[in-house]
Amino acid sequence: MTKFRIGVLDPIASEGLELLRAASDFEFEERVGLKGDELRSSLADFDGVIIRSGVKITAESLTGNRRLKAIVRAGVGTDNIDKEAATRLGIVVMNTPSGNTLSTAEHAFALMLALSRSVAPAYAGLCNGKWDRKLYMGTQLADKTLGIVGLGRIGREVALRGLAFRMRVIAYDPFLTDEQATKLGIERVETVAEMLPKVDYLTVHTPLTGETKHLVGKKELASLKPGIRLINCARGGIYDEAALVEGLKNGQIAGVALDVFESEPCTDSPLFGMPGVVCTPHLGASTEEAQTQVAVEGIQLLLNYLGTGEIRHAVNVAALDPKTLASLRSQLDVAYRLGLLVSQWHGGAVAGCNLTYRGNVADRDTKLLTNAFCVGLMERSLEEDINIINAEMLLRERGIELNENRSHEMGAFSSSITAEVHGGQRKVKAAGTVFGHHMPRLVMLDDYRLEAYIDGNLLIFTHQDVPGIIGKVGTAFGQHEVNIAQMAVGRGGNQPGGHAIGVLNLDSQPTQDALDDMLAIDAIDKIQTIELPPAGQLPVWLQ
Repeated sequence: MTKFRIGVLDPIASEGLELLRAASDFEFEERVGLKGDELRSSLADFDGVIIRSGVKITAESLTGNRRLKAIVRAGVGTDNIDKEAATRLGIVVMNTPSGNTLSTAEHAFALMLALSRSVAPAYAGLCNGKWDRKLYMGTQLADKTLGIVGLGRIGREVALRGLAFRMRVIAYDPFLTDEQATKLGIERVETVAEMLPKVDYLTVHTPLTGETKHLVGKKELASLKPGIRLINCARGGIYDEAALVEGLKNGQIAGVALDVFESEPCTDSPLFGMPGVVCTPHLGASTEEAQTQVAVEGIQLLLNYLGTGEIRHAVNVAALDPKTLASLRSQLDVAYRLGLLVSQWHGGAVAGCNLTYRGNVADRDTKLLTNAFCVGLMERSLEEDINIINAEMLLRERGIELNENRSHEMGAFSSSITAEVHGGQRKVKAAGTVFGHHMPRLVMLDDYRLEAYIDGNLLIFTHQDVPGIIGKVGTAFGQHEVNIAQMAVGRGGNQPGGHAIGVLNLDSQPTQDALDDMLAIDAIDKIQTIELPPAGQLPVWLQ
């Protein structure tokens, strides 16, 4: 029997290599430091490879590859892998999301302590022959307020350590509820802006997204509590480094500790050498324990997948055969878009979700559809890569309740999916279906029935059902050169004169001035923009 061949393309802990040596059905070879043609030809020699952050697996390096079946990243981030190119070639990409949790949390806390007690400059002073205790007067953590943005695995570990140091802990996470916060012994805030004036220390543990890029920038400086200390062991770019320099110079910020940078490797920064700054070269996961754990976990993922077909911690594909995927693709797309829609329409911490499958779709594999919904619900807020394999697990890890219901009664459509999300003091509901073969449609939002496109730039507005609203909306947007591609309206009941809702599909995002003019229309109660993928654009794991 031909043995599977595994390539180790970055140095990994010896414990991982021992697992490979003990696996009699596998062969392995270490080839590190590969680039260009050498990397491309090597990738074609193996059935599976394990890497860290050194190797960059690009679309070019995968060109013509007909052998490689799996890539495992011994760590969390998979930015050095072209996941779309891998998916197109049928290559499963997996990571080890929990291996470096404790090490990163501990490093964030180490930087927090180093800032508080001026550890680095005090030692540098000793090295220069100076003994100046007054110059390095510190501050204790006890009774200070710690703000945490992102309460995933790492954020929670940091919170526990803050509590152990007798700190008051305040957290923001879009999926954190008051009940969950109470159980953890921390306080929840609705927005990051609400947190900034209250905290003495701020640490971030989120992915770098459009929402988190420059979460603290120049416009936020005035909102910061004077003397705040900021820590980032997550992703470079969450803090605007130029704003940090300005805040340090004007005294608004007392300390900055960075383990990650907008551009890496970073050996030259205006922050380096400034008073109150301590930086490290991306050492969050650089402990022997973390490297051992991710190596062992990564090798086990490869052995299990190649040996038995088991897929765990995949970040790009679903465990589906092509026929099943093809037959469910349109319904999966609807479920995914409903998740994206209700997460933005709700806009707060989610405590529970109820999904109802009605008609023909109730006979299908609704677990996959539920996972697709969970992807849309959470992907804008999670640090981890998420797809329909790991979505439900990640959702339940956040303490969010998930219920599924099926009804074979067709109702108004042969198949429909209804999603209800609740949390805090708000509950929202949306239903979708497929028109024809590949046209997802929104057919209900809260208690309003309508038929709207569920793609691109949406603007939803609730209003009094009185004459002239549509004309006024068109005029307001026309004055700001915002083109309305589609419009759908729905009433809360069968009689005119009550409440109604409108859903606009726009060719571009409206400016704030356009939104202000629309909200100034007397009969309009609320407006909200929603960002969805363009029509026909599917996530990588669904292509």
